Amino acid sequence: MTQAGAPQGERDGKRGPGRRTVLGAGAVGAGSAVLGLSGTARAASGGASGEDASEGDASQRDHGRNRLPVPAVIGHRGASGYRPEHTFGSYELAAELGADVVEQDLVPTKDGHLVCRHENDITGTTDVSEHREFADRRTTKTVDGVSITGWFTEDFTLAELKTLRAKERIPAVRQRNTLYDGRWAVPTFEEVLRWAAGRRAKSGRPLWLHVETKHPSYFRKLGLGLEEPLARLLRAHGKGRRNSPVFLQSFEPSSLQRLGRLVGNPRIQLLSGPTSRPWDFTEAGDPRTVADLVTPEGLAWIAGFAQGIGPTTELIVPTDPATGKLGKPTTLVRDAHNEGLVLHPYTLRNENQFLPADFRKGTVPTDYGNSFGAFKLYFELGIDGVFSDNPDTAVLARADLR
Repeated sequence: MTQAGAPQGERDGKRGPGRRTVLGAGAVGAGSAVLGLSGTARAASGGASGEDASEGDASQRDHGRNRLPVPAVIGHRGASGYRPEHTFGSYELAAELGADVVEQDLVPTKDGHLVCRHENDITGTTDVSEHREFADRRTTKTVDGVSITGWFTEDFTLAELKTLRAKERIPAVRQRNTLYDGRWAVPTFEEVLRWAAGRRAKSGRPLWLHVETKHPSYFRKLGLGLEEPLARLLRAHGKGRRNSPVFLQSFEPSSLQRLGRLVGNPRIQLLSGPTSRPWDFTEAGDPRTVADLVTPEGLAWIAGFAQGIGPTTELIVPTDPATGKLGKPTTLVRDAHNEGLVLHPYTLRNENQFLPADFRKGTVPTDYGNSFGAFKLYFELGIDGVFSDNPDTAVLARADLR
């Protein structure tokens, strides 16, 4: 979720018209609302493949029969607070802990398969460095303006990648997760689609997915565009419609615009720190920054091709760089809802080092802080969902609202 170089609404006691429209008529409280589209965002959802033509306005209002509680709990890379990220161990645990949605980040292999890794650099998330047969694949590349040395998915076929095993990305923070190093392979997105369908067959309710295209401009230049194979997989599995339980997300607006011409899924524009720029803006010479995109004018522009935004929590409540303490909430929640956009901010975690200073306990960075307090703050500001490494904590915090 975190963009390279990026840091990891005020509520007045009532919901304005934009908020009510986004959640759907009849929304009566946390956990009971229906995620829907309307206004500018609803108009923007048109133009996808013909498979959506029969769904009509009803699907645009409430995504058909697929319902999500508000605020929705999104398992960030699965349950990455407890298992190595982007493994079936992490995804399965997220679902078992009550996540409504499970996130996947997609990067391609050399032969064009989409696999689930937070980055195409797999040095820190697999055991590739222990495979002597791949020693000569270590190289230095520039990805979105950042020089990186390591091993990269685009230099491996799927068969080769499947010989690797996943491991914990931040072992110094989550030592317990290292217990599971080597247990799971790198999943393909098609395997995830089948897994989600299997869970639905068992539970009777859909498990939503939140799918990010990683570095789409970079990969398109390599001849490994992400959007077309992603759309083909969604359509092949009957998950490319407006009422399909799959969100599509990207830091690059052009990727979402391209996806909007291919499939009907709801799209979420990810937003990093206020001074950052989407990489496709940088390449196109577009001078706008995220600070421009979170203005009412910028949000109206986003609503022309997306149904929601995924801002860093800093854009909702900034923290003081010197003290780490929270400042005054911005008007982003209100302004986004006025444009019919839902908000899925990222990322809430239990450890002190990831929490605002207001919610830390003690001085040990890896100890748990008062994450319930942090969830309560953002939930009460009116967000529609949240990415969390600890979905069980998020589920309990949501229950506290009732």
